Amino acid sequence: RENSSENILSSAKRLLLHEGRLMLVESTRLLDVYLFLFEDFLLITKIKRNKKKYGGSDTSLIPVCPSLTPELQSFIREGGFCTVLDQPIPLDRLILKNVEPI
Repeated sequence: RENSSENILSSAKRLLLHEGRLMLVESTRLLDVYLFLFEDFLLITKIKRNKKKYGGSDTSLIPVCPSLTPELQSFIREGGFCTVLDQPIPLDRLILKNVEPI
């Protein structure tokens, strides 16, 4: 839901534990995703690249949140963005399993 997504991330009490890129296998395709692991839920976002070029503007001047990883800051400066793929997954309902690499 668009209207509640900002409320999810804006809580001053919520702590971001880890973030990073991952390839998600969905049916017959691979999705380039970016995960945000908070202390109470896992948020999966889809990485999108902006195909429009900003004519002559210096994208290095785009302000980026300093708490993001350098990789994500660079991606945003290049015109990329993340959209929430699905509902956040509460950690008390999440099961992790080790799998063999493909």
